[in-house]
Amino acid sequence: MATKIRREQAKLYDTDFVRWTEEQAAALRGGRLDTLDFENLAEEIESLGKRDRRRLKSRLTVLAMHLLKWSYQPERRSGSWESTIRTQRAEIRQLLDDSPNLRREIPAFIGERYETARRNAAAETDLPLATFPTECPFAVDEILAEEWLP
Repeated sequence: MATKIRREQAKLYDTDFVRWTEEQAAALRGGRLDTLDFENLAEEIESLGKRDRRRLKSRLTVLAMHLLKWSYQPERRSGSWESTIRTQRAEIRQLLDDSPNLRREIPAFIGERYETARRNAAAETDLPLATFPTECPFAVDEILAEEWLP
């Protein structure tokens, strides 16, 4: 019986994901472990961590790009740029509040995504790519500091 229910749950995962999540949550809350779709549950739990990592990388990329623009094109500074910087920092703080373990990964994420931020800054400012340093010129503490601007 439990095997049949698990097969039905696995099928539901592919055909009606929202209903699958509701039924899995109800089974967990009710302690009905024999009805759980363990394989897909494990996959979804892993994907939550990956999602948060992607979100943090994306926020850091946008933030680094705007800090570069702020640094290398001071005559074009705007409230919009400053607002974007503040918003990215606030969203990063929220991610870190929810998942503090991600903080230790920030230096690697910056190293991984800085080149994209650099290229985007060049594209948005029309400055030559060579204008921007090949290594991130900002310390992690500076990048995350609420009021710091280069």
